[in-house]
Amino acid sequence: MGQCVVARVTHWYEVVVHGAHPTSTTADDDSRNADDSDRLLAAAMALAGRRPAILTGAGVSTDSGIPDYRGEGTRQRARRPVRFGEYVASDHARRRYWARACVGWPSIRDAQPNATHDAVARWCLSGRATGCITQNVDGLHQRAGATEVVELHGALRLVRCLACDRVVEREAVQDQLLANNPWFAALLAGRSAGDATGAAPDGDTDLDDEMIARFHIVDCVCGGALKPAVVFFGENAEAPVVQAAWRMSEASTALLVLGTSLEVWSGRRFVEAAAKRGLPIVIINRGPTRSDHLATVRIDGSIAEALVALTP
Repeated sequence: MGQCVVARVTHWYEVVVHGAHPTSTTADDDSRNADDSDRLLAAAMALAGRRPAILTGAGVSTDSGIPDYRGEGTRQRARRPVRFGEYVASDHARRRYWARACVGWPSIRDAQPNATHDAVARWCLSGRATGCITQNVDGLHQRAGATEVVELHGALRLVRCLACDRVVEREAVQDQLLANNPWFAALLAGRSAGDATGAAPDGDTDLDDEMIARFHIVDCVCGGALKPAVVFFGENAEAPVVQAAWRMSEASTALLVLGTSLEVWSGRRFVEAAAKRGLPIVIINRGPTRSDHLATVRIDGSIAEALVALTP
């Protein structure tokens, strides 16, 4: 990112902090605006002349209607996720997963990229970033046009057979699930398009036990169990994927972290690696993160607003 972005952010800083404010603003408002503007200017300066890797989490997709894991309302959405070992060993666990996911999938499938996804795509397509390492499974970075994307936790749009490793589209599995459970169509019809009520970022959705017990799952043509091509709790990311993420990280000269609390080691390790290399680290997130102490600049607020201002 060149000096033009610093100049643009500096101009924005002058307008917001030193320009004419509405007469209704208070001293606290002015102080808060100045503090936010100082951080934005500091972020622009930290990234100037550098080529960062971009690390994203669920917070970048909340403006697309997909809830995050640890933001506002998380306690109300809390649920026990299916663990990998349980999924492999238990027919009931697989039925529970697919019944709930059958309801939640349309909200993920129909979600549209937002301003943050668009800005990340511009960073990647312009060559200003080495690429995007995302912990998300919704595919919205690619739908926004980004090409250099490593999906650290997999892709919900794909389904893999645990026996023969065959990969099929998630939408094809959805069609089969609804054909096996025609009564489920009425349940889906009762949900408005894009309704993510009760949903999690992986499409898991609240459903009562009686419905789960009635649900008929789909197996692979080989008879093996199907599993979404995402990393479950208790499961490791695929080695080639992790290696690709490390190459993207090691080619960078800074790190830009967006929309993640960094609670999970799979993402946090890239922050710690950047810190060990002495690289500037800019974190933009609503709420605290586990790596705030390593940040060169930390912005707590709207990811889209801050990133759009910083985007070349």
